[in-house]
Amino acid sequence: MHLKPLYSVRFRYPADWSVAMTGEAGREERHFYLAEGTCSGQLRGTFRGANHPRRRTDLTFTPDFQGVIETDDGAVVMFDYQGYGRAYPPGRRQIVTAAWHTTADDRYKWLNDAICVGAGEVRMPDLPRDQVKQMDIELVLDISELMWEPPAD
Repeated sequence: MHLKPLYSVRFRYPADWSVAMTGEAGREERHFYLAEGTCSGQLRGTFRGANHPRRRTDLTFTPDFQGVIETDDGAVVMFDYQGYGRAYPPGRRQIVTAAWHTTADDRYKWLNDAICVGAGEVRMPDLPRDQVKQMDIELVLDISELMWEPPAD
């Protein structure tokens, strides 16, 4: 097996809402983020989506992220990301995802049965924590296709 790089996405959350619940077992949060950004690589274009993660009591986010990539060449590619937004390292938290895509465009139909993975980070601005707004935070994610290689005989 190996990974074939497909695209990189850079985005921000221009709008967000959250609810925190505290109980005997600790604190859990639910969030809803609208995302906007760009893709570069094999898929180039505009990135839009909605992420509605849960934040566990250990501060790990569990992204549940769906949206669309409108490519510069006119295709519409929907995506679904699931994974973990780890609470470390501070200031540049790690993101790991599994990713699926759906499209009707013949140029990208090969994505419809591809299993992809992503890795990246949450980039915090160089500001005091109490001055950081959600829109100031940039997320960067590199998506690759998981490729099977037959064993050498």
